[in-house]
Amino acid sequence: MALIRFLLVILCVTMPLLFFSRAAVGEAGVSYGRVATDLPQDQASVVNLLNQNGITMVRIYDASPQVLTSLANTGIKVMVMMPNEKLEAAADDPNFAAQWVQSNVKAYYPATQIHGVAVGNEVFDSAQGLTQKLVPAMTHVQTALANLGLADAVKVSTPVAFDALTNTYPPSAGRFTDNLVPVMKSMLDLLQRTGSYLTLNVYPFFAYYNSLSTADKISLDYALGNTNAGVRDDVTGNNYQSLLDAMVDSAYYAMDDLGFPSMRLVITESGWPSKGHPKGGKPPRSGRRLLDGDQDSAASIANAQAYNNNLINRVLSGRTGTPHRPNADMDVYIFALFNENSKGSSDDTEANFGLFYPNEQKVYAFSFQGSGGPPGAGTPTPPSWCVANNAVGDARLQAALDYACGHGADCSALQPGGSCFEPNTKLAHASYAFNSYYQRNGRAAGACDFDGAASIVYQEPANTCSSEKPSWCAANAAVGDARLQAALDYACGNGADCSAIQPGGSCFQPNTVFAHASYAVNDYYQRKNRASGTCDFSGAASVVYQQPSGTCTATAAAASWCVAKAGVGDAQLQAALDYACGNGADCSAIQAGGACFQPDTKAAHASYAFNSYYQNKGQASGTCDFSGAASIVYQQPKIGNCVLPSNG
Repeated sequence: MALIRFLLVILCVTMPLLFFSRAAVGEAGVSYGRVATDLPQDQASVVNLLNQNGITMVRIYDASPQVLTSLANTGIKVMVMMPNEKLEAAADDPNFAAQWVQSNVKAYYPATQIHGVAVGNEVFDSAQGLTQKLVPAMTHVQTALANLGLADAVKVSTPVAFDALTNTYPPSAGRFTDNLVPVMKSMLDLLQRTGSYLTLNVYPFFAYYNSLSTADKISLDYALGNTNAGVRDDVTGNNYQSLLDAMVDSAYYAMDDLGFPSMRLVITESGWPSKGHPKGGKPPRSGRRLLDGDQDSAASIANAQAYNNNLINRVLSGRTGTPHRPNADMDVYIFALFNENSKGSSDDTEANFGLFYPNEQKVYAFSFQGSGGPPGAGTPTPPSWCVANNAVGDARLQAALDYACGHGADCSALQPGGSCFEPNTKLAHASYAFNSYYQRNGRAAGACDFDGAASIVYQEPANTCSSEKPSWCAANAAVGDARLQAALDYACGNGADCSAIQPGGSCFQPNTVFAHASYAVNDYYQRKNRASGTCDFSGAASVVYQQPSGTCTATAAAASWCVAKAGVGDAQLQAALDYACGNGADCSAIQAGGACFQPDTKAAHASYAFNSYYQNKGQASGTCDFSGAASIVYQQPKIGNCVLPSNG
């Protein structure tokens, strides 16, 4: 079955603000890879970077003396790794394993808080010849730790690639591949006996990317952990609101199948690249881009920021349970600390998973100190929104909606006839009210919870109304041609201009009932000034807040402009400004002495350049993003004395 059909969209919010507490919560750290030629050589500066950003847990891919020494007396937890090439010796010779533990763990502990040893990395995937050596090597390392009195403080595991699982649709069908079942049973038995945990590398990015070439595309919001409608496991009835949850539950069900229903899981790698294209669609380990308008590129700064902030914030707030294991805690290592230039060309995703550039500047804003904590010295707070959690049900959404509207949220747009009354659902109204409350309270961390009915996301949610956002009326193909034809006839007979969908008209093709109905119901809705109730057609249509793709717009399109986003920072604006001016924008007016040079600010100049690029590209989809630095508006902007033009 197709992956998209089981993987669902939104962060699971399972911890009410006032009435639910956890004995333990997860911790978010980073994987510190060093496959690069340009990383900081001074490990003290790396430690300072970790401390400045509140990062308290690090995984390294060896047991580097320089790194381990620099982390001494910092309080930062460390997972070290025995490289794959040493596994055979550790499996065959207990003395080799004992000496390795003595030299690479005992020698630094406890000054350096080593709390885990990864024996190899993705052995089943990248070193298949060592599969039968893996558990013996782990056993000998575990014995060595026990002989040194470290077995309680330092746990042994091995990171497993997600493709060790099969039948992951639905999640409840998740199983380990047949050839790995014997070794997995032996490994899980060792982990359970020693109080350890399974470690798994999980990348929703690659599942999403690979789905783009299939008929069943995974929702981007679902993959990022943004708000979305969710995907249901029809076997269990569980509703999944993030791709990560579905993938993790597949692993939990696979462990259940082997007789380990309480085994803990730690995610040793998860992340999202900020640019590039995968080699072969899958990493050896480990959006809309988009300056070039490439709509198939999933890797972008905006997407990486959304995924990683969503995941970090979720873990830090204690919402680490999944539909199958709602009370589970979970540690997560974000991959990776730095971009690594030796993992491919500059356009390979493998080289662009970093939270930081090698010069120690952030690739985008993030915080390991919670959504309300300082995001880091000199870094603007990332934009964020508060969205409703559909899983809590209408009763809890209504209670939270009433609270928000009664305590400062501006809910006037949700009243009948208001600009955001449609869609008239609890989920839509609650999302609007929660976000209004959250924004009016300065995006404080505690202003978006509502007893577990809401969560913070870091990319503007699709299909949620803002009183300032445009909307369209979209036909619903699922109702069938007969009902679509009835809606089409009504719209054309009651004010819609349907001349463009007559034979020879500019929107006659594609000549399908769905395409013609889509045109007609939207024309009717726009001509009725998008009034409440003018986009329903007995359930054959609904209001959406992103312009539907693949539909003809022969009627005069609303004029639109592309402007810079506030809060992304001068560095990102300058990079996007340079791109626009170098790729078709006419930037002569923002040169010194030009008509739009004043106001001489990055935001003003960037807005002019972005809009020139967007208009020169015919307002094409994807030409106003600039890696999240710009957005489309539908009222003509005036910047100082400069009025931005539109071709619309």
